Amino acid sequence: MQMKRYEQMDETVYYEQLANGLQVYVMPKAGFNKTYATFTTKYGSIDNHFVPLGGEELVQVPDGIAHFLEHKLFEKEDYDVFQKFSASGASSNAFTSFTRTCYLFSTTSEVETNLTTLLDFVQAPYFTAETVEKEKGIIEEEIKMYDDNADFKVYFGTLNNLFVNHPIKIDIAGTVASIYEITAEDLQLCYDTFYHPSNMVLFVVGDVEPESVMAHIKDNQDAKAYEAAPEIKRYFPDDPVQVAVPHREVQMQVSVPKVYVGVKGRVAPDETAYEALEKDMAMDVLLEMMFGGSSDYFEKALDEELANESFGFESSHGLSFSFAFIGGDSTKPDALAASIKDELLAVSSRTLDVAEFERMKRKKIGRFLSALNSVEFIANRFTEYAFDGLSLFDVVDVLEKMTVDQVEAVAATYFKEDAMTVFKIMPK
Repeated sequence: MQMKRYEQMDETVYYEQLANGLQVYVMPKAGFNKTYATFTTKYGSIDNHFVPLGGEELVQVPDGIAHFLEHKLFEKEDYDVFQKFSASGASSNAFTSFTRTCYLFSTTSEVETNLTTLLDFVQAPYFTAETVEKEKGIIEEEIKMYDDNADFKVYFGTLNNLFVNHPIKIDIAGTVASIYEITAEDLQLCYDTFYHPSNMVLFVVGDVEPESVMAHIKDNQDAKAYEAAPEIKRYFPDDPVQVAVPHREVQMQVSVPKVYVGVKGRVAPDETAYEALEKDMAMDVLLEMMFGGSSDYFEKALDEELANESFGFESSHGLSFSFAFIGGDSTKPDALAASIKDELLAVSSRTLDVAEFERMKRKKIGRFLSALNSVEFIANRFTEYAFDGLSLFDVVDVLEKMTVDQVEAVAATYFKEDAMTVFKIMPK
């Protein structure tokens, strides 16, 4: 077992890659009441085109299958997963994102018992044609529920405007049509390919003894047989620099219009995970400077009644997609969208304030260090970076080394007219 010490954050992480390929991280937090564990596979909604385990040719599976599989793993023939966790004093949950599926629990007692439950239920799928058909109706209702959610609609509507081919534009749960195409055989194919231990990370954080926890996990995994698996081959279609749709408007039952300006980023074909993290952090700092709560733009937008407290931004730069959103509720959606686009286009030709940039860097670092008091934050974010060979604590390193030139370069590269879209939801 290896130990990595992060002096600046006063944190220590223990790591071991087991014989079956599973990466295990244990982060002791002395004095913390709660222990939190995540068992995560590098498999999300965008992974719908791949070479299956044991195969040679690419296959394409129905949209929404990663989320469907998340649902199905909780169903067992002879016991209730949630009841089993509850009996040992734990609460459990799961989520599917664009790039990963995570199963988790939090507890104040019986950590090793709950780790056994977590590992065993995820590593013992139970699919039948009857239970798969039954689940389709449940997920259909979930999809329809989100279709009526305006915040959800404006988010995925903007993604749909931005991307032509990339599967990130599709709802994580899929569509009603796509989930009815899913079979038990499809689920087994995806499970066999993406749920091999070599494609998974187990992370435990809390007031735990690393040697004891690691030994318990190794004993559990040694009792299960896994053949070595090759690296998974995934396929993502090329997407043009230009957005799919420059402007789109829909009507819903909302009292105030919603509007997002979306920006489509560029991912270099040879970009490393560390370089992607640098761009992700640079974009975050840039948007905070431009549109954050203390920015001149935000104060002006409030004064001119273009925006309200719902106004905000989000960005994500990965290894196969990149985007940013800015917007919120507005009684003047067209004026707000126009002013956001003007601000984005103007920033690429002006010099950023160095003092403001340094202040924003310190603010981001402070927020990050404060978040380390949350075991939930640590576990969820640590796994996200671990899959790309990075550490959660690389975030501080990237922020500290970031220069204003890097941020200006991101602005000059990203903010082009043909890479922007506007998505509006208007009251019926």
